[in-house]
Amino acid sequence: MGKQFQAFLFVIIAQILFIAGETDPGDVAVLFSIKASWQNLPRNWIGSDPCGSGWDGINCTNSRVTSMNLQGMNVMGTEFGDIPSLSELQYLDLSNNRGFKGTLPSSIGSLTNLSALILVGCSFFGPIPESIGSLQNLVYLALNNNSFNGPIPNSIGNLSKLYRLDLNDNKLSGSIPVSNASLSGVDMLVNTKHFHLGTNQLSGPIPPRFFSSSMTPIHLVLDNNQLTGGIPSTLGYVQTLLVLRLDSNFLNGSVPINLNNLTSLTQLYLSNNNLIGPVPNLTGMNSLYYVDLSNNSFSPSVIPPWFTNISALMTILMERTQLEGVIPVDLFNSPNLVTVVLSNNQLSGSLNLSASNSNQLGLLDLQNNSITNLELGTGNDTELKLASNPICVGIQGTESYCGVQKTNSSYITLANNCTPTVCQLGETLSPLCRCAIPYTGTLHFIYFSFSNHNSSYFSYLSGFLMNAFRENLLPVDSILLSNPTFDTYFFRQFTLNVFPSGQDYFNRTGISAIGTLLNRQPPQVISYFGPFYFTDESYPLFGEVKSSSKTGIIIGAAVSSSVLVLLLLCVGVYALQQRRRVTRALAHNTSASLNHEMRSDSFPRLKGARCFSFEELKKCTDDFSESKHIGSGGYGKVYRGTLDTGQLVAIKRAQPGSLQGANEFKTEIELLSRIHHKNVVGLAGFCYSKGEQMLIYEYIPNGTLIDSLSGKSGIRMDWMRRLRVALDAARGLAYLHELANPPIIHRDVKPSNILLDDNLSAKVADFGISKPISDTGKSYITTEVKGTMGYVDPEYYMTQQLTQKSDVYSFGIVLLELITGRKPIERGKNIVWEVKEAMDNASDPSELLEILDPAMGWGTSLVCLEKFLDLAMSCVGEISRGRPKMGEVVREIENIIQEAGSNKFVVFNLSSFEAKTDGFDSSVSFVPFRVEGD
Repeated sequence: MGKQFQAFLFVIIAQILFIAGETDPGDVAVLFSIKASWQNLPRNWIGSDPCGSGWDGINCTNSRVTSMNLQGMNVMGTEFGDIPSLSELQYLDLSNNRGFKGTLPSSIGSLTNLSALILVGCSFFGPIPESIGSLQNLVYLALNNNSFNGPIPNSIGNLSKLYRLDLNDNKLSGSIPVSNASLSGVDMLVNTKHFHLGTNQLSGPIPPRFFSSSMTPIHLVLDNNQLTGGIPSTLGYVQTLLVLRLDSNFLNGSVPINLNNLTSLTQLYLSNNNLIGPVPNLTGMNSLYYVDLSNNSFSPSVIPPWFTNISALMTILMERTQLEGVIPVDLFNSPNLVTVVLSNNQLSGSLNLSASNSNQLGLLDLQNNSITNLELGTGNDTELKLASNPICVGIQGTESYCGVQKTNSSYITLANNCTPTVCQLGETLSPLCRCAIPYTGTLHFIYFSFSNHNSSYFSYLSGFLMNAFRENLLPVDSILLSNPTFDTYFFRQFTLNVFPSGQDYFNRTGISAIGTLLNRQPPQVISYFGPFYFTDESYPLFGEVKSSSKTGIIIGAAVSSSVLVLLLLCVGVYALQQRRRVTRALAHNTSASLNHEMRSDSFPRLKGARCFSFEELKKCTDDFSESKHIGSGGYGKVYRGTLDTGQLVAIKRAQPGSLQGANEFKTEIELLSRIHHKNVVGLAGFCYSKGEQMLIYEYIPNGTLIDSLSGKSGIRMDWMRRLRVALDAARGLAYLHELANPPIIHRDVKPSNILLDDNLSAKVADFGISKPISDTGKSYITTEVKGTMGYVDPEYYMTQQLTQKSDVYSFGIVLLELITGRKPIERGKNIVWEVKEAMDNASDPSELLEILDPAMGWGTSLVCLEKFLDLAMSCVGEISRGRPKMGEVVREIENIIQEAGSNKFVVFNLSSFEAKTDGFDSSVSFVPFRVEGD
């Protein structure tokens, strides 16, 4: 039967049945056409009403198909089909269907409403059509990991809304297209943040016109192409760049001297080119932590000064770059250096590691140089490679560092403590000790340059991924990361196993949603670990191929059952309408009921909390004027108000998207009304009227702790004041954990949720995501991890088990911020790792000064510094059961303050290390709150 005749029949059937369905007849005809030509489609693609019947992967708005998501469903086909006729389509994801082969038709330009086109990991080939430039609403274009060939179309420059351009890992050829008098080009994409064009066959020079100061990209990835010519000096105009990959091309000439204008750059890859001239001067690029200049023909040079001047450097790779002379001793004092590869150069003389102050250095590769002598210090754990150096001639050649060593390709996985279990065939034991069939694939990181030497990186990556799954309500029980490797293009790869929740396997919708989320790249993952893409292995349950091409059977069955379908759909529509009416009625009644309860005797009598009218609060804030606006957050805005009694209050007004259900709001009020402690912000009242939800707190005039640490408030936070703030906050948390009824886990402990009153006493605030617990001896299993990145307990991330020790971890991060003034995670560095490294390297407290917050001022006494740091590090221990309780934290801080005040002995001075004595205000009592019986 001819395809035109099939299509004609599909349209006739669609129009006959449309009166009984919710789907536009034209869209029905398109989907029936797809059904006839593709294989292994979801089993529930039956019936004549895709929107009304809820076909897997199809979403509709007002009877029109607006989204098609068949990611990872093992769909097979040899043509794109009539998808371009879905004129209202906004989202199309066919990723990870390797059996999907064909070209991208020029008719793709008809999808003018499309905002996301994601075809990662399919088998598309042929050119990218020029008509793609007609997709004026496109924000996300991901065609990577296919076999597209031919040039990048100039028309891509017309996509003014494009945020992400990902064409990596194809067979694209020709030059990088830039605009001229008659054509568009990629230089016109001034709003695009990600240019991922690597691993193709692009040739010719990098056009100087590509770059301008009006562009704002953060990633420029052009590695593994066939680009020639020099690096244009116009690249120095793009000062927003964070990552630059030009490695593995045929670039020549000198590196432009203005490259160091890119002061925000964190990673620089120029290796495997034909670059000449002096070694690039990277001085001033103080954010750099990864540099790879290997395998170029730079002029002979000694070790450049920036090796030691850029303290952020973690990785330096300069193999075969004609370096010569002696390696400076102070190179090995760089605080963050992890990997140094300088093999195949002309470095000579003595290698002195005896004075190294860093145990962070994991690998030093100096193979095939002219090193004649080695001085090693005691306890040095650096992996040292010195093969093919003079030092390895003769008897010294028997040393382990003189052997040719293989690259360590360790297997990293997150351990579990499961009882040995034999799972059924095809099932795997999850980290939470459940047998299931995982969804397996590979994460390909475009520049994942973290070290193998710290397993915490992998714990955080796992935690971020799990949190992304939970935030999107995906049916994921746990995940397992393993097999970290580098592919031939130096992309970091991990095997990812995703385990289902609530059953032994995923359905098609679950698989599709997981793959889509990964290839959309969750912001919290890409922010800390960089861009990546996901390719999967065919899910075992979707391996069968069932043909959908028996057109005669489909047509006959559809026509013969049209009357039955009509009746069933009518009943279904009626039932759905009735259900919606009931839902709206219930919602209205719940709200009305709460308002009634608030006016009746049945509403709980809240001690100290008053029910305010909307008019009262409107009056005391001058109609919520901007002059009264003192802060904002995810919940909404905060206003300062003055009640009729003269009391100053802070009014937290929910924005529309943050409104809770009536019962949840009532529960939160009841919870807050029970909290009464001098180190916890008190609830003065609430308002629930006219569609508003507001909480009224006592007004705390000196703002948040983060305001003081950052200098915003103008309050000087010296050492003793920080100790007192720590004690106050610890007392507040200990009260919540051990004396409140019921006990409360705060879940969002951080400096911005600690307020300072007139006397600079600290008060714990913001209980929007707090959790009451009925049994303090047990953990609480959550359905969604909540909190703030950098403060959330990694164990809570991984297991979803919320305990009071999760708050202890967050408080430990606050203690580290108090001492260092640094953010928890900044430029890929974690405050816990930074402090631990400094403590490991320090032989006495004076050597810890480099991590201390200089804002504490000159002459600051650092009595008991080591004890304070030991306490903080015990709070952030990886295993929760090893952390102290908050009551124990309170007592330890009390002891530190009392010891600092009562003893007169030599202390350390931030300015000159001069000995001095320090007095203490003994009039301040530290006894009022003490928890016993721990």
